[in-house]
Amino acid sequence: MITREPFEYPDSAGYFQRLYLATQEGLAEVGRAVLLGVRALRELPDLRRPKARAEFLRQLYICGIESLPVITVVALFTGMILAFQTGIELRRYNQEVYIGSAVMVSMLREMAPFITGLILGACVGSAMAAQLGTMKVNDEIAALEIMSINPVRFLVTPRLAAMMVMTPILSFYTCMLGSLGGAVIGMTQLNVPWEQYMSAGLEFARPKDLFVGLFKALVYGIIITTVSCNEGLTTTQGAVGVGEATRRAVIISFLLVLVVGYFVTRFFY
Repeated sequence: MITREPFEYPDSAGYFQRLYLATQEGLAEVGRAVLLGVRALRELPDLRRPKARAEFLRQLYICGIESLPVITVVALFTGMILAFQTGIELRRYNQEVYIGSAVMVSMLREMAPFITGLILGACVGSAMAAQLGTMKVNDEIAALEIMSINPVRFLVTPRLAAMMVMTPILSFYTCMLGSLGGAVIGMTQLNVPWEQYMSAGLEFARPKDLFVGLFKALVYGIIITTVSCNEGLTTTQGAVGVGEATRRAVIISFLLVLVVGYFVTRFFY
């Protein structure tokens, strides 16, 4: 059974002992999440079954289509803000024609997967943690195990597969909308024609930037799903525990998106 026993510090524990125990607890939590992710990846071939495929398609809709309105607004205005702030500085040197390269390259490499990861972590990851956490405290997970149904295969794998598919797609969509928003600001505020904007962007953007951004988005999708499902499946203490699990899932997902994003960029560049 997937569970996490409540952790209590000994009353006589000093500062360093508490720090050691907290580190030990954190490493154990990381180990549980990694094992959950590996188990879910091993069950991916099960999606060939009709019922599993239907659940996978439903999760695709939840992760992708239902997130489009928020991602559309955030991506468009992120590109506009980025173009406007960059253009103001470039205009001091009469180089505002290069805002296309600044917006497009930054969106491809970093901003698009980063924005997508944060939005999906807040919208989709929190929902995963709350849903699975509610099932856990209501003993629905235990009921699945009693019926010899693998909770990881039944609940985690379709969500993980859907996020692995939709996160790169939404990242590319975010990049395109951000670049479009930058072009609007270039034409209306900085007097940069569409042709010059796109020419500068395509001149400096390389296929490697696109592939690195899509790879980041894929990694973010795996991280968000693994963290959220792990927090949900190890929820305790009833309704209060569901709220705590949801909060932890969002916070840990945000922190890992930031940290992992830096190391991926450092590795490729």
